[in-house]
Amino acid sequence: MIRSELIQILAEENPHLYQRDVERIVNTVFEEIIGAMARGDRVELRGFGAFSVKKRDARTGRNPRTGEAVDVEEKHVPFFKTGKLLRDRLNGLES
Repeated sequence: MIRSELIQILAEENPHLYQRDVERIVNTVFEEIIGAMARGDRVELRGFGAFSVKKRDARTGRNPRTGEAVDVEEKHVPFFKTGKLLRDRLNGLES
């Protein structure tokens, strides 16, 4: 599912809201999640999962084409851990 599909589904399920308002709500939620993660905060959506940022240390990697060693800088990457409810539904266990 892509963002525009999510907006369309939410707009259809909430006919009392204008589509532009639903779009603004979805964009605001995503921006808040991104902002919190950029500050290093953890974002938890109960039953769905938790977004966090993990630090990857600098290391020596390899260019897959040439096999040459390259230095890879330290970086921060997004990480998502599923919640129990989501995991159970994906595995066919209804709670």
